Amino acid sequence: MARVTVEDCLEVEDNRFALVVLAAQRARQLIKGADPLVNASNRQAVLSLREIAAGKVHFDRPTDDVIMEWLEELGHSTLR
Repeated sequence: MARVTVEDCLEVEDNRFALVVLAAQRARQLIKGADPLVNASNRQAVLSLREIAAGKVHFDRPTDDVIMEWLEELGHSTLR
């Protein structure tokens, strides 16, 4: 199987920071036992990127909202 690249994923999610957050969230789900959405035998981090590049994983609301929520959870609410 060909390598998955960040550029492949950026075609689906154009914000690099959001891409990292999304990939991390999905990798955690896979580690906890979620079923993979693509056929690959990679570790969870790479598998999450493959799923994003395939368009199978995405945020369920606007990317900016997800990022701001994530930053607020970290205590960086003054960035708005």
